[in-house]
Amino acid sequence: MTFLLTCKEFLQELSDYLDATVDVELRRKLEVHISECPNCFVILDTTKKTIEVYKGVQPQPIPPEVYSRLMRAVEKKMAATGKPGITR
Repeated sequence: MTFLLTCKEFLQELSDYLDATVDVELRRKLEVHISECPNCFVILDTTKKTIEVYKGVQPQPIPPEVYSRLMRAVEKKMAATGKPGITR
């Protein structure tokens, strides 16, 4: 009997699958899932294409005002969850 992966399990392994760091057996299970699940196939295909697009893009600095707003929002969210703030 073959163990079939769920979509959730596929998504948890997607990054390692794309990085080719999963073992041979798990890779086979992931590929079986992709071949049988059109939704996960689309996710994989879209993710691969997105990675290819971003490989050719140079990093751009975040404008200081956007960075400040982002950090305030993150700190506010962290405070609301009771977690320590960001250290710079």
